[in-house]
Amino acid sequence: MIASLRGTVLERRAGQVVLDVGGVGYLLQTTSSAARMSVPSEEVTLVTHLNVREDALTLYGFAESAERAMFELLLGVSGVGPKAALAIVSGYAPDQIRRAIATSDHALFTSISGIGKRTAERVVIDLKDKIGAPPASEEPAPSAPAGGHTAARDALVGLGMSVNEAEAALRNVDEELPVEERIRLALAGAV
Repeated sequence: MIASLRGTVLERRAGQVVLDVGGVGYLLQTTSSAARMSVPSEEVTLVTHLNVREDALTLYGFAESAERAMFELLLGVSGVGPKAALAIVSGYAPDQIRRAIATSDHALFTSISGIGKRTAERVVIDLKDKIGAPPASEEPAPSAPAGGHTAARDALVGLGMSVNEAEAALRNVDEELPVEERIRLALAGAV
C-alpha cells in the first residue's frame, strides 16, 4: 500500500489534487482539508489510501492519519463505498464523526449529499462497537441534559441552518448551558 506521498502540487481541482512525485504525476481524490493544504507549485505531504478494484486503482489523499483511519473504518460498513466515505470525512472532522457514531446522531450523516437514512443508520450500528464511547473530554457535563448538543444542533437546523453551520455556531458555546441558552447564543453569534 502507498501510505503517503510528498511532492509538488501541479494541479488542484474540486476534490482532486495532482501531485508530482519524482517526475510522476499522481491523481488523488482528496478530502476538503487535504485540498486546502495543497497549494499549487508548493510541496505537500498527503497521507494516502490506495483503493484497488478490478477495473481501477484509485488513490485517496488525506491531511492527517486520523482522516485516513476514519475513511478506512467507513469502508468496512456495508453500502459505504469510497465516494461516500470520502464525502463523510470531507464534511466533518474525525472527532465529530466519532461523537456522532457514539451518540447515534444520524442527522450528521444524512446532512451529507448521497448519504440516506438507511446508510446513516448502518454506519452508526456497524461502527458503534468499534468507536466506543467518546473521550471523557467530549462527554456532556453532568449538569447538561443528555443529548444537549444534538438537541441544540437539531433546533438550529430546524431554523434553517445547515448541519455544518449549526456545528460551527455551537463550537464556541459553553456546553454546560441549558439547550435554549445555547441556541440563543449560537444564533447571536451567527448574525
